[in-house]
Amino acid sequence: MKLNRDSQYIRYLNLKKDQIPSYEKFPFNLPVITNFHEIAFHPSVTYIVGENGMGKSTLLEAIAINLGFNPEGGTRNFNFSNYDSHSNLDEYLLLAKGVNRAKDSFFFRAESFYNLATNIEELDKELGGPKIIDSFGGKSLHEQSHGESFFAAFMERFQGNGLYILDEPEAALSPLRQMSMLARINELVQQGSQFIIATHSPIIMAYPDAKILQLTETGMMESTLEETSHYSMMKQFFEDKDRLLYHLFQ
Repeated sequence: MKLNRDSQYIRYLNLKKDQIPSYEKFPFNLPVITNFHEIAFHPSVTYIVGENGMGKSTLLEAIAINLGFNPEGGTRNFNFSNYDSHSNLDEYLLLAKGVNRAKDSFFFRAESFYNLATNIEELDKELGGPKIIDSFGGKSLHEQSHGESFFAAFMERFQGNGLYILDEPEAALSPLRQMSMLARINELVQQGSQFIIATHSPIIMAYPDAKILQLTETGMMESTLEETSHYSMMKQFFEDKDRLLYHLFQ
């Protein structure tokens, strides 16, 4: 059953502004923080979009760490670290949770998914009992293409009734796979899941009845898909490709 305002897992996000030491240093100098205002999450899908450098991934990482996830991704049970580079932004977040708790949860981070796959293989060699890789379909994630391994996580590991935080899930997915990803998101939403997704893909952000928060240098605003810079740029490109290429190559 779909979640609603009363049953969603994560409700609001606020910032402890009075505790921030300085807005001149990372990560507090990122536009998402300097122009921050309360985020009310959608019960089903909330997108955080914007150009590079706005702070999408840093904010998503901080939300995940605040909730107990490993900075490099996975479930709350993963604690590996290949490079300790995460910020301390999580210490300045206030997350309002709902009364219900998700039965499943996962932080998917495209840039460090390879590290997660490696850690799974290492743990399966060390530990007895059921293998972790079985929950991802049983086939080594390193023996699949990048896109196939991503999709194995979405299709096999995500079980429903879950809280799923996804950072650029489209990174290794073809347009067809991105549309399949939308279908999978819908299946999981119907099974009582909540998503928070940072993406550059107009296809991924096309889920109906979702909230899209667009980040710019001047602030954060709720937008429709058609109002996002990503959609308008792609629309302009495909409707008048030759003209755009002409100006790009001058």
